[in-house]
Amino acid sequence: MHGTMRGPARRLFLIGTCALALTGCGKDLLGPPEAGAIYTINPTFPAGSGAKVGWALSIVRPDVAAGLDNDRIALRQPGGILDFYAKANYPATLPDLIQQTLQDGFDASGRIDAVAPEQATLHADYVLGTDVKDFSAHYSQQDGIPTVTVTITARLSTAHGRVIVSSLAVSKSAPASANSAAAAAQALQQALAAAVTDIVNWALTAPVPKTQQPTTFGTLDSAQQLLRDTNRGINK
Repeated sequence: MHGTMRGPARRLFLIGTCALALTGCGKDLLGPPEAGAIYTINPTFPAGSGAKVGWALSIVRPDVAAGLDNDRIALRQPGGILDFYAKANYPATLPDLIQQTLQDGFDASGRIDAVAPEQATLHADYVLGTDVKDFSAHYSQQDGIPTVTVTITARLSTAHGRVIVSSLAVSKSAPASANSAAAAAQALQQALAAAVTDIVNWALTAPVPKTQQPTTFGTLDSAQQLLRDTNRGINK
């Protein structure tokens, strides 16, 4: 009789063999992948100057170029090929990050009391929409030191009817200090701060929106005016 294993004994042998094989394959197959570094993009803005505006603003969540709607730090290889730094992320997706930075820029200006993201459902007079065309580190040569570029198109439109009243295209660049994700993130923060400053200063030059036309009999005293006209007719 040969010593062939059958039944439970054979199953235990196979389970043990598979466990040893997985252990030998390294930690990447067992447990979660190694976490990457989180790089914050949190520009600070100096206090603004000038008179406050008399209107309310809603900031729409930005639209971003293809490939950028995520939380990864983008780079462009020589030839313009889109890639990402390994194990390097933002704390939020790029649209959310830029929307919050725009909010911070308007708050820091001190010139507008009513400004909020569109999610807050603010009763706004104007709506700010943005398209992010570029937000990445550009390499002119492999393993060189990149220059980052932030390109944003902004549109200011009326909240009612969404009529565009003004638009602005802004592009800012900044050199990274080294060939690393950390240096690229720092340069992107610098370029974004400059872009948002331009957008805030431009938007705050918008005039007070046109108000609705008054009713036939005026505003608060319309009922009283109607009563006077009626009595005047009776007394003739």
